[in-house]
Amino acid sequence: MRTGSVRLPSMFWPMTAVALAFCGIAVLGVLAARVLTEARRLARQVAEASERIERAAEDLERAASPLASRAGAAQGG
Repeated sequence: MRTGSVRLPSMFWPMTAVALAFCGIAVLGVLAARVLTEARRLARQVAEASERIERAAEDLERAASPLASRAGAAQGG
């Protein structure tokens, strides 16, 4: 007779594998939700930056227009 050995039920390892698989899928689901949230946040930031760049380009074009006309008048006259 063996002393100190514990006899596990025959379904212990399959049930453990199923429980670990479920936990793994749950962790992957949580990580996927976090990735989706961060991707949406990044998309918002890219859109805001694009709008700021567009406004800055328009401001630069407005500021450069009088200078360009003055430079053209100086060369032509």
